[in-house]
Amino acid sequence: MAYVLTHFWPGGTVEEYQATIAAVTKAAGGQIPELFHAAGPSDGGILIVGVYESKEVSDRFIEETLMPLMPIDGGLVGPPQAHGAEAIDLQGLTG
Repeated sequence: MAYVLTHFWPGGTVEEYQATIAAVTKAAGGQIPELFHAAGPSDGGILIVGVYESKEVSDRFIEETLMPLMPIDGGLVGPPQAHGAEAIDLQGLTG
């Protein structure tokens, strides 16, 4: 079942997000394993939304790719506020 994961990085900037996503994408072999990815500035930080094929895929990506890179030079700092949920609706999303 598809899995939705949000990360909010308080105090994060667009530049820090760009450095983070570049490093993570490179470490993932040029493509992150999300079916959908969106990010933007929100309420004093950066909000990232990802939809994965499953919670297992999300967990594996975070544990094996993202966390070993941290901290990323010029990237987002500190742990984000994270929320995840099994998707019950994926309107407009194919894959």
